[in-house]
Amino acid sequence: MKPLMQILKVTITFFLGMLFVSNSAISQSMELVSVKTNESITLDANLERAWNKAEALEVELSEMPYKPNNGYEGMKATTVTIRSLHDAENIYFYVQYDDPTKSLERFPWVKQENGSWKQLSNKDSTGHDNTYYEDKLGMYWDINARGFKKKGCAVSCHLTEDGLNNGIKDKSAGRKYTKPGQNIDMWHWKGVRTNPVGMFDDQYVNSNTDPKKNKNWGRAGDDKTGGGYKNNVNKDKSGPAFMNSDNSEYKYMVVPWLKTKFVDTFKAGDVIPGIMVTPFTGPRADIKVKGVWKNGVWNLEFSRKLETSGKQTKVQDVQFSDKSKSYYFGMSVFDNSQINHIYHDGSIKLTFE
Repeated sequence: MKPLMQILKVTITFFLGMLFVSNSAISQSMELVSVKTNESITLDANLERAWNKAEALEVELSEMPYKPNNGYEGMKATTVTIRSLHDAENIYFYVQYDDPTKSLERFPWVKQENGSWKQLSNKDSTGHDNTYYEDKLGMYWDINARGFKKKGCAVSCHLTEDGLNNGIKDKSAGRKYTKPGQNIDMWHWKGVRTNPVGMFDDQYVNSNTDPKKNKNWGRAGDDKTGGGYKNNVNKDKSGPAFMNSDNSEYKYMVVPWLKTKFVDTFKAGDVIPGIMVTPFTGPRADIKVKGVWKNGVWNLEFSRKLETSGKQTKVQDVQFSDKSKSYYFGMSVFDNSQINHIYHDGSIKLTFE
């Protein structure tokens, strides 16, 4: 029996050692270092010389919260490459990930053969679209959410089961909310609604679970003084209200510098955007970006001040005020999908050089 016990002891020790090595490797591989730079960074989605100093971190995204039942054929996995720089005032990120399709066709209006206008949609059983939508990317930063370091974004994700979420009837696949007094900063890049005007949608997650107070439960936008996006629909909801004076580049969004009243001189099959976009002003406009899709790859170069200002800053924004600390975040990619996304387990640690 003694030799057998020794063999078992050695075997267990070996596997525990392997598990420790594996976990250590994972922990080390999920750390992003923000490198100090004195060079000027232009947000143009190009890897200028300054980025050569920043070591790239690769993060595999392969988890999905649910499987849509409306014929969704988007990405099931991708790898995000992320770099970071910082100077005295700002933190910068450069993100790249493979996406074979540039998806901007978000609820467009299409003229029909009979002269009417139809807004295209194909919603799944949760009431969300995965066909006529846009590419998006999310970064979720821990402010004070207990368990975020270990679980990452999942700490605020609550799936709907048997038609109930937190005891409330709900058909959505899941909702985002935290525990009372805890908050998450959510940076939400949207290929149609925010990228054309050069910004992320700066949002946050709190503990609200009352849909009467907020239809999006715990997810909300930071304070703003103006701007944003709005559905492009006329009063009787029979067609678009506005269009672009030049529709060659901005086929799926009405932008402020081309916006004009809708005049129907179009033929069957022609497309008018289903959304109007304008730049946010105020705290919701804190994150600036340039996003470019090229040869099957999204390239996002973006920045935010290390420390933001505003009445709700403490509950809406992570503050990079202490460079000796570690900051934890998670990432997700939405491939032409309203709420379904691909994400990773756990969190990523950001440290400053």
